[in-house]
Amino acid sequence: MCGAKAGGPDLAGVDVASETIIQGSVTRGEEPVHGYVRLLDQNGDFTAEVPTSSTGQFRFFARPGTWTLRALVPGASVDRVVVASQGELTEVAIAV
Repeated sequence: MCGAKAGGPDLAGVDVASETIIQGSVTRGEEPVHGYVRLLDQNGDFTAEVPTSSTGQFRFFARPGTWTLRALVPGASVDRVVVASQGELTEVAIAV
């Protein structure tokens, strides 16, 4: 069974309506993976990087637009393009 919490990190106390949130988890098979997730802008330029939690979860607060998430974990690098909107939670599952 996967150790990643369904639905990503807890949003208690976050005013989702006023934020642009990109979050999710990184897994290999059914197991969470510890590593890093980078946020790249529409030109592919580095914007931010966060470590995944022990359950493979990550979260970014960004501006609305098109972003690339790059999961960097031992032995793999995977990109996912997402479109994020203010007031909407963008949930991303990245399998490596």
